[in-house]
Amino acid sequence: MSKYDVAIIGSGPGGYVAAIRCAQLGMKTAIIEKYPTLGGTCLNVGCIPSKALLDSSEHFHQAAHQFETHGIKINAPEVDMEKMIGRKDDVVSQTCDGVAYLMKKNKIDVLQGIGSFEDATHIKVKGDDGEQTIEAKKTIIATGSKPGNLPFIELDKERVITSTEALMLKEVPKHMIVIGGGVIGLELGSVYLRLGAEVTVVEYMDRIIPTMDSAMSKELMKVLKKQGMKFHLSSQVNAVERNGDSVLVKATDKKDKALELEGDYCLVSVGRRPFTEGLNLEAAGLKTNDKGQVEVNEHMQTEVKNIFAIGDVVRGAMLAHKAEEEGTYVAEFMNGEKPHIDYNLIPNVVYTWPEVASVGKTEEELKEAGVAYKTGSFPFKALGRARASMDTDGQVKILADKETDEILGMHICGPRAADMIAEGVVAMEYRASAEDIARMSHAHPTFTEAIKEAAMAATENRPIHL
Repeated sequence: MSKYDVAIIGSGPGGYVAAIRCAQLGMKTAIIEKYPTLGGTCLNVGCIPSKALLDSSEHFHQAAHQFETHGIKINAPEVDMEKMIGRKDDVVSQTCDGVAYLMKKNKIDVLQGIGSFEDATHIKVKGDDGEQTIEAKKTIIATGSKPGNLPFIELDKERVITSTEALMLKEVPKHMIVIGGGVIGLELGSVYLRLGAEVTVVEYMDRIIPTMDSAMSKELMKVLKKQGMKFHLSSQVNAVERNGDSVLVKATDKKDKALELEGDYCLVSVGRRPFTEGLNLEAAGLKTNDKGQVEVNEHMQTEVKNIFAIGDVVRGAMLAHKAEEEGTYVAEFMNGEKPHIDYNLIPNVVYTWPEVASVGKTEEELKEAGVAYKTGSFPFKALGRARASMDTDGQVKILADKETDEILGMHICGPRAADMIAEGVVAMEYRASAEDIARMSHAHPTFTEAIKEAAMAATENRPIHL
């Protein structure tokens, strides 16, 4: 029987990062993955493939709608879905191969198969080549999540689909109905909108991306409407019916008015649920809570002290980089170190175009907490760099403490917001004030000048270029 200092079940961003850090710290490490490729949901059917399609579709959109303005004349572009999906698959393959390389480099044993507990220190791994049992002094559960669903919707994975199937379509839909106006629905809806599909979003809440600052929600919805996306907010889906190549979605709005939408595809994107099936948690003395999560303490430790859990399978935002931080934390905690994670400084991103990114508190959260704050905003349309690249939609919004001027939140809807939000993370990690950012030199012309100007607006209401 093989014996390890630590075994990790699941090879997504949380799992493989935890494995590498454990190995770096001198632990004999094994990682257990039921699929043939490493990387979990994020690398195989989540973050990486969706971004590949978002980039491809944005190139198509620019060729179809912006090249002529730039003085570039081409024939009307056509979509080759087979080639586009093939490029996405190549990106996924290269990324997953990179993780496999890192496992070899760090001398981590990769065990292919389904891992299930026999007791708190023994794990059975059942794979294509048979089964084996290993012994692990410590175990990290990093099994991630799966797409959620509504109980009355039958996912046939052909016309009524999840995000997984949406990454593999062989045609551009004529009309894609998206149930759920969160990150996943808007990103994948944007892919097919750019490629020529009609896209209609049905959202239960009164705004899209409801967990983010309402100003960003309004800004993104305004831009997506301009791009052609349609929305039905405050609407509850009651039924989804497939008839051949047609899908009928029935809903009611907040006034109980009936709504019927007919399309050829329906993307169900109502969130994700923790995935623990097959782990046999009971044998290890564990169980899940009413949300399906494995409960942990502040050290990501379960009630069985040698078993930890991280990522989507525990409480908190379901974000790849949050799982990575937790994977590193657990490895260092096991090694007797004193790591820390500030969950308030985990950024959140929507990879539409324009992108939306945020870190820290929203204005709604500050109001609810009774915090005295001030705000400063700056639109991208006032930037020379944005006009040069035709990316003038959106704004930067900074929230700061009214008395101390410490930055409490940064919210961006605009070009390259996903990259720009790191400035907010760094600033808040070091307890910077809005004035600190306002007095820092930002290269000209750049998109990040909008951050400096928003900081000026928050500090003394004195933006230069507005």
